[in-house]
Amino acid sequence: MSSTGRSTRTRESTSTDTTGLGTTRARIVGARTGVLADSIVAVVRGARAVGRGFARVGRRLSGVITPLGWVVLLVIPAALAAGYLLGWLEFVAVGWGALLLALAASCFLIGRAPYRMTLTLPHRRAVVGESARGAITVDNPAGRRLGTVLEVPVGESVVELALPGMRRRTSHTQDFAIPTERRGVIAVGPVRTVVGDPLGLIRREHSWTDRLELVVHPRTVSVPSTSTGLIRDLEGTPTRDLTASDVAFHALREYQSGDDRRYIHWKSTAKTGTYMVRQFEQTRRSHLVVALSLSTHDFASEDEFELAVSVAGSLGVRAIRDGRTVSVVVSAVTPEFAKRRVYAVHPLATHQPDRLLDELAVVGASIDALPIRDVARIVADGTPGISVAFLICGSRTGTAELRAAAAGFAQDVEVVAVVCDPDAVPGMRRLAGLNVLTIGYLDELRLALARSAAVA
Repeated sequence: MSSTGRSTRTRESTSTDTTGLGTTRARIVGARTGVLADSIVAVVRGARAVGRGFARVGRRLSGVITPLGWVVLLVIPAALAAGYLLGWLEFVAVGWGALLLALAASCFLIGRAPYRMTLTLPHRRAVVGESARGAITVDNPAGRRLGTVLEVPVGESVVELALPGMRRRTSHTQDFAIPTERRGVIAVGPVRTVVGDPLGLIRREHSWTDRLELVVHPRTVSVPSTSTGLIRDLEGTPTRDLTASDVAFHALREYQSGDDRRYIHWKSTAKTGTYMVRQFEQTRRSHLVVALSLSTHDFASEDEFELAVSVAGSLGVRAIRDGRTVSVVVSAVTPEFAKRRVYAVHPLATHQPDRLLDELAVVGASIDALPIRDVARIVADGTPGISVAFLICGSRTGTAELRAAAAGFAQDVEVVAVVCDPDAVPGMRRLAGLNVLTIGYLDELRLALARSAAVA
């Protein structure tokens, strides 16, 4: 092989070997090679490693040193420098005193208590206004007596619990109350211990458990099953579709091959001399829809909205427990920077009462949510087979809006508007195409629907 070919392959091999070299080295030393270039690269890498180490130490110190502690650390060099340079003994004394305080405070970071802790919630769900509690079990496997203060974040607040001195190999259970004044999801934990010096220069937190969640459901009332007697047919609503097997009798016809002999009408057969069978009207199962507005346009106060959420939960839970076909929907909320308004509804889970209440626990009123009029129109167009529709809104929804909301439903759909207004006189009134039920308290829902069921 010629020397020219070998040199060509050598250049190609060199070019291939240098392909993919890091751009960092190229930026630092360019095309230079040798000991000096390698030394520069090593120094840069070392400086970066030191910088990362200092950053890691800084992050840890920032989580331990309090603002007052940082002030003391800044005073030390400033006071010592001013004292020795200017010859002021007072500054020297302040500097050394601050240094002694910092060293004494750092001693509180030494060591770690060998606790074992468990955070438990007896119930993961609660109801607004009802008591809820959590419990912390602390084990002391150490050979010495221990005692400390525990901090438990509960929502936006922090509960402090004083842990008494525990002898070795003993356990202690401490319970605490969880406020449930408002529905929602309350984060509980993690349980942490706090170590710090008496002056508050340092504060070290250590988490011992995971975070748990408590779901606070809206308050509901037990609505009697017959209250949905607003649905006039419990077995189903007859349709115009004919079938050979159902509960709504329609007529008799001659027997045809393949008909079920159980439906032969023997008296008519004896009179006509021809086999006659019963024919039925096909029925559809009642479908209950509960539509809740989340728009602040429909509510005059937060109390009205909370009452509306409770009404939706009460109606939905009753229908689920009765085994009815039920849909519970709420307004869709348009995102803040969306290009166009979101015209939709959000369906909630209805396969279990607890799942429905879980989702109702986190809904909130919004100025960007669809009002009840638009919600009703979407439900009427997109939900087939509706028998009864409950439209839940507040006092700011006018009569004209309620009529417009009911106009989108078919004539055979019973539309009930539940207006939540604590200042109005409760009662039921009939408007063109719908019933308007006004309530000021949740218990009035049960009474009003019970009366309507009795009348029906």
